[in-house]
Amino acid sequence: MARWWDALLGRTEPVKPDLDALFALPSAAVTLQAATGLEPNGVGSVCFRPAEGGAFSALERDVVELLAAGGGPPVEEVKDAYGYTWLVVRRDPAALGDLVTDLHAVNSSLEAAGFGPSLLCSLVTFTSPQGRLALVYLYKRGTFYPFAPLPGQRRDNPLELQVRGALDGELRIEPDLGRWFPLWGAPGL
Repeated sequence: MARWWDALLGRTEPVKPDLDALFALPSAAVTLQAATGLEPNGVGSVCFRPAEGGAFSALERDVVELLAAGGGPPVEEVKDAYGYTWLVVRRDPAALGDLVTDLHAVNSSLEAAGFGPSLLCSLVTFTSPQGRLALVYLYKRGTFYPFAPLPGQRRDNPLELQVRGALDGELRIEPDLGRWFPLWGAPGL
C-alpha cells in the first residue's frame, strides 16, 4: 500500500550508489578517445563534505596513507571555496585502471565507515588539443555526466552532448540535464 501512495505522490526511492560502476571508466575511455580524441590525463578526485570529529579526520588520514603506501601516488587534499574537500590522485595517464581503483578505494572507505552521505562525486579528467573534460560520477544518483569547462565559466555544451551520445550504453549517463552541475575550479580541470 505504501508503494502505491509513493507512486501516486511522485515519490521514488533514491538510487543506491554502485561504486563498481567506476570500473567501467577504462573501457569508456577507449570509446571516448575514438569518438572525440579526448584522452585521460591521469588525474582523478573524490569530493566530499567533511564531517566533524576525530573519527572522520582519522579515516581521511588513513585513506591518504593507504593510497600512498607501497610507493603509490601521493594524494593531494584540496579544500574548495564551498567548504568541500577534494582528494586528488595523480597517476600515469596510461594507468587509468589504477586511478579508478584508487578512487574506488577512497569512496569505499568513506562509505564503509558510515560517511557515504558525505560523498558528493568523483571525477576523472580528459584532455585533447581542443579542450578538456571531466567524467563526473554522482554518488547519490549512481550516474555519470560529462562536464566540459571553457574559459570564463562557460561550458562546451556541444562536446558534453557528443560525449553523452558516445558513452550512452557504456556508462549510466544522468538523464536529467539539470543535474549536470558545473564544477568550476575542480582540481584536475
